[in-house]
Formats: sequence, structure tokens, C-alpha cells
Amino acid sequence: MAIVPPGIRLLVSFDKDQCYRALTFILTFLLYTSFHLSRKPISIVKSELHKNCSSVNELATIASSNQHPSLPTLHTSTDCSWKPFDKKNYKQLLGAMDYSFLCAYAVGMYLSGIIGERVPIRLYLTVGMLFSGLFTCLFGLGYVYNIHNMGFYIFVQVANGLVQTTGWPSVVTCIGNWFGKGRRGLVMGLWNSHTSVGNILGSLIAGYWVSSNWGLSFIVPGLIIAIMGVVCFLFLIEHPNDLKVTYAQNTVPAKSWNGIHGHTDNKSQSYDTELLMPRDSVCVAKQPLVVVKRESEPSAISFMGALRIPGVIEFSLCLLFAKLVSYTFLFWLPLYITRTAHLDAKKAGDLSTLFDVGGIVGGILAGVISDKLAMRATTCAVMLLLAAPTLYGFSMISEFGLGPTIGMLLVCGGLVNGPYSLITTAVSADLGTHKSLKGNARALSTVTAIIDGTGSVGAALGPLLAGLLSAGGWNQVFYMLMTADFLALCLLLRLVSKELTSSQSRPISAVELKEH
Repeated sequence: MAIVPPGIRLLVSFDKDQCYRALTFILTFLLYTSFHLSRKPISIVKSELHKNCSSVNELATIASSNQHPSLPTLHTSTDCSWKPFDKKNYKQLLGAMDYSFLCAYAVGMYLSGIIGERVPIRLYLTVGMLFSGLFTCLFGLGYVYNIHNMGFYIFVQVANGLVQTTGWPSVVTCIGNWFGKGRRGLVMGLWNSHTSVGNILGSLIAGYWVSSNWGLSFIVPGLIIAIMGVVCFLFLIEHPNDLKVTYAQNTVPAKSWNGIHGHTDNKSQSYDTELLMPRDSVCVAKQPLVVVKRESEPSAISFMGALRIPGVIEFSLCLLFAKLVSYTFLFWLPLYITRTAHLDAKKAGDLSTLFDVGGIVGGILAGVISDKLAMRATTCAVMLLLAAPTLYGFSMISEFGLGPTIGMLLVCGGLVNGPYSLITTAVSADLGTHKSLKGNARALSTVTAIIDGTGSVGAALGPLLAGLLSAGGWNQVFYMLMTADFLALCLLLRLVSKELTSSQSRPISAVELKEH
């Protein structure tokens, strides 16, 4: 008999729980990657909605002199921008689109967590992803059908913002159900890189079509998130207990293997045969099946009950300012690079992905450090303290060429997204399973929604303020971002003091790092 390949030996060495845990990790990672992938195109397309008309007119003149009657685009040389974004107040109009999406997202997030605690997460998330795909595609169809009504784009943004609130509380609840506290910072730091991965993929996909047919920059991501919604419906497992119930219902007598109770006529079987045999084929004594009734499960926590959990209010307000900074970069960085570095929309979009690459590293480092020190608030505070001067440095250095800009984009991405990543993942999961809840795990979705919903208020304000302040110069935008970082730091000072005092009175490896 042939020897079993080493790869198969590795696969069968994992038990079912490990396999399902890995499946949940990968699947929720891909699901939320598709959410951010569908949000990114608007920031890439902004520079196409309002172009520098003088450069387009020059191209039109050259084309005319070469006996080409018109440029091979949808617009004429006298109408290079997409109405209604061809006016002088285009920055305010673009900011209004961002604000409409993010304001709807912030309002909907508070309701989403409460709903998510009371309905099946898999179905809730599936419906949200299908509708997100629909509204993302509708924005792109504005190009296909030549729609220039500002009300249409505002409606699509508001509707998309509402349905996208189904995503975050659902995936955080799933990942929190499957992974304990022991190395939660590292696990969720790796897992939360889906935000940056989604932004990178969204930038590349949108940038590929932005100059030729920006409608496809929305339609393709919309189709992707809708397809992932179907995948969610087919494969997502909300909680390990769901599998236990399924196994109990499908329990059958042990099958024989060429004999009775797994014994063959031979005295022994080869090791490779036993390795590949299903573990269920081993004969075990019948045990009485005990089913825990659903009525014994704790009820979902109330909104006010979640607010009373220690640390929820401080971290929620801190995230408001941290997310303000992160989402200002998300929605305005490509346009900023286009204006200051004089690059076209595609190159600016590609360059902006470096901010998200830095965000991946920053999120992982924040998780590892906070696990090691058992100090979530202190880790966030240090990164916020370093982020403020780094933002000022980026505003100065970005005017000195491409090389320094690349370096500062990576550093800024790490320091800005590090605290944002840590608060929305590990901190939310810690607070959602806080000891004051006495084992009630059904608070996780509500706590996550409160924290991220409050942060989304900042996410709505940031791009709006950037649109208003950029009219007076980009320096004003960066002063606003530095102020927000400073305020986020101030809100954590009480928790930082408490962590430092606690670390001096007892070992680090006490309660926080204990597996629950």
C-alpha cells in the first residue's frame, strides 16, 4: 500500500473544531473584505467626476488638429466633468455624498447590533450583502444611463450606508464566538487586515476602469459583494454550538470497516489506513444525549445595559475621532495625491493603497503588543500620540516627491489604522464578553454596534469637514486630523492610568490573558 502524502497527513492531523475555526476565520475575512471593496470606488472616481478641464481641452485641440473629430470618451472637450460635479462647489457636493453614506451608516449601526442579536446572523448578513451589491451597482448604472441628478446619487449612498451596517456586528460576533481571549489581539489584528485588503482591492479594481468607464468601477465590486453574500448563506457557521446540535441530530451507529466494530480479519491495520479512517468509525459506548433548551440561554442585552459595561463609552468616543481620521484618508487621499503630486486618477489610486498596506502592519502590531502587555488602551494611546506629528510630517513631505510620500504613507497608515483596528476588533470582543456580563455572550453584537456606530459618526464628519476645509487649503484638513488624534488620546487617559496602576499591583498574565 502506498504511503499517504505528507500534505494529507497534515490535513488529517487537525480535528474538526480546528478546521471549522479556520473556515470561520477565512470566510468572515473574505466577507468583510468585500464590504470595504465596495466602499472604496467612490474615492477613486472623485477625480474623474471633476477633472482638470484645461488638460482635457488641450487633448481635444491636439486631437482636432490631427483630424480626429472627437475624443473617444463620453464627454466633449467643453464638458470634461460629470454633471452636477462640474461646478465650483464640487468639493462640497463630493463631501455631501460621503456624508450621506456615512451618516446613514452611523445611524443604522446602532439599530443593526440590536437586530443582529435577535435574528440569525447568517441570514441577516446575507440579505445585507445582496442589497449592498444592488445599491453599489446602481451607482455605476448612473454612468451607463447618463444620470446627472444629484438626488439619485444621494439616495443610493444613503440606502447603501444603511444596508452595509449589517456587516460589522455580524462578522465580529462570529469571530468572537469562535476565538477566546488568550491571543485575541494577534488573531483579530491579522483578521482585521481585511479592511486594508478590501481597500487595496477596491482601489485596484476601480482604478482599472476609472478613466475609460467609471460605471464598471462600481458594478464589478457590487457583483463581488453580492456573490459573497451567496457564499455566506451557504457556509457561515455562527457559533460552535450550532455544530454540536447538528452532530447530535445526525448521530448514527458506528459503521463497520470490513468487519464488526472496526475490526478486520487481520490482526492489525496499517498506520496509513487508520490515519485516513474517519474518527467517527471508532466504536464507543453509547452515551445518553443531553439537549440544552433554548429557553435556558440568556436574553439579549439592552442598549443601556451595554453602555454600562466599563470602558464602552470611553472607547466608543475615542473611536469617533480615530475613525474620523481613518475615513478622511479613505475618501480623500486619492484626490489629495492627484492635486499635490499631479498624478492621474489611476496612479493616485494605486499609490493610495500604500496607506492600507501600512494599516495592515499597524493593526497586527497593535494586536501583538496589546496581547503581550495586556494593555489595550495604553497601546492605542501610544500610537495616537505618535500619529499626530506623523500626519503633520506627511503634509510637509508629500510635496517633495514620490519617494518621501511613499514612506510617509506607510508610516501614517500604520499609526492611524492601528488604534482603529484594535478598538473595533479585540477591544469590542473583550467588552462584549466582559466579566460583568456573567457569561452572557449575546451582548457582543450590541457592544460592537455601539462602539462602531459611535465611530461612524466621526467617519461621517471627517470627509464632510475635509470637503469644506479643503477649499481653504489642504493644510487646514491636516490640522483638523491632528486635533482629532489629540482628542482621541485624551479620551483614553483614564483607562491608561487604570491599566498602568493595575499592572504595577499584579502580574500581566492574570485576568486579561486568561482564556475564557
